[in-house]
Amino acid sequence: MSEAGASRAIVVGASGGIGAALALALEARGHHVARLARHPADSATLALDLEREDSIAAAAAALAGQAPFATIVVATGLLHEARTRPEKALRDLDPGALDTYFRVNATGPALVAKHFVPLLPKRGRSLFAALSARVGSIGDNRLGGWYGYRASKAALNMLVRTLSIELQRTRPDCVCVTLHPGTVDTRLSAPFQRGVAAERLFDPERAAAQLLAVLDGLTPADSGGCWDWEGRPVPP
Repeated sequence: MSEAGASRAIVVGASGGIGAALALALEARGHHVARLARHPADSATLALDLEREDSIAAAAAALAGQAPFATIVVATGLLHEARTRPEKALRDLDPGALDTYFRVNATGPALVAKHFVPLLPKRGRSLFAALSARVGSIGDNRLGGWYGYRASKAALNMLVRTLSIELQRTRPDCVCVTLHPGTVDTRLSAPFQRGVAAERLFDPERAAAQLLAVLDGLTPADSGGCWDWEGRPVPP
């Protein structure tokens, strides 16, 4: 992610802890940032509801016709809310909750790619990144539980992997990856921070800086992978 010259970036989920920090960090690097969120905090933020394709398409259309965007980051994720909570055992599976996990964590980001990737340049370095999680790794799953969150993040990883193969043909200079930010002190992780070592619980600003540093070091050859906050590949 070059800091030379002014470039344009999109952050989806800019009202969340990591998304807001990423937007500020990109602006500090000199990027013009378009912020998008389900519940915009101000008039400068565009509305985008991951569970409605018409909302995603409308947000993309509002940004079309401008200079290409070099960076798109989907900084969204759902772990717990009124409709969902991480399952401890098979008996806790609920089809409505599973559907919600997939719509927010997998289908939504994929539809963002569908409508927003055309805003990236066809030549020259660009980025498409979505926040995933280590628990979405099939090979790294040794604890079980959290069926819906694990499965939806695994699906996100596969969707981005598949997208990266298509982009090799249409935008060969694009870096297309998912990212594991670690445990970040946000509303998403708040109920699950007990037992996390202090040095492994990151504030959003530190998490954003770490993720941008990882993206700086990736090339199109790294596309399709999931990378953690230390720049290490997460097993599929």
